Amino acid sequence: MDLRLVWGLLGLSLLPGLSFAAGKCERLIVTGSPDAPPYLWQDPQNPKHLIGASADLLQQVAGELGIKVELLYAGKRSQALDEVRSGRMDMLADAPLAVNELENLDYIHPALLENDYLVWTRNDSLLVYNEAQDLHGHPGALSEKARVTSSFGTFAEQQLTLVRTPNLTQAFQKLLLGEVEFVLAGRYSGMAMVQTLGMANDLMAHPQPIDKPGLYLAVSHNSACNDPWLRGQLAKKMTELPASGLTEAALLRNIERWKVQGSQQQPQPVSTPKQ
Repeated sequence: MDLRLVWGLLGLSLLPGLSFAAGKCERLIVTGSPDAPPYLWQDPQNPKHLIGASADLLQQVAGELGIKVELLYAGKRSQALDEVRSGRMDMLADAPLAVNELENLDYIHPALLENDYLVWTRNDSLLVYNEAQDLHGHPGALSEKARVTSSFGTFAEQQLTLVRTPNLTQAFQKLLLGEVEFVLAGRYSGMAMVQTLGMANDLMAHPQPIDKPGLYLAVSHNSACNDPWLRGQLAKKMTELPASGLTEAALLRNIERWKVQGSQQQPQPVSTPKQ
């Protein structure tokens, strides 16, 4: 075969790769948990989309990179993960670090957000908490939707007495009613829920985190946008975020957003706590 033809064909075949290497992916389809305020939740005004602090921060970062991002609802968390694994969607905006998912996902380090889990008690509680071991022998509650680190999950299973509730609302209701002595909940998700339920004057969060799982951007191995340029630029932006002040602002803004939406739903009051 004519060598000029061979080189011509090779040149043509390399063109798509060259454009990717220059970071030409212009649009990312992203999904995540539909029920994890203030990080991500389904937009009541537009249920096909997700809103929240994770969405706001990702939009900000992607905009600086010249990439359009669409945050779409893909079903519950397991369904969202399946969509990204398959490559039908490009990225998860709130992926917990899971070793068994490394064959499907590229995690962008550092995490987009750190989800500090705090110990919440009633204001009149006599429970003294300084470290995790202090909770041994005391009944507590944890939402089934909570995503703690694997090491803390193992510790909790072996050392703590925890009731698993379907959601965080029921966990806090059990605490207010005196059915448990503490609740383990994220700093900001707990704050959002306590304020929405009108429990802010009855419950308190201890400042020392009991666990600090990260919420990562995770790009599918099957995404056409998964290339070194994108991963490198996102990692650079994740490194810059903590010092920017944007993270805290986004979280507090979305707590208020969730609170407004919750007040519009008019939740039923919880009955008087047991003595």
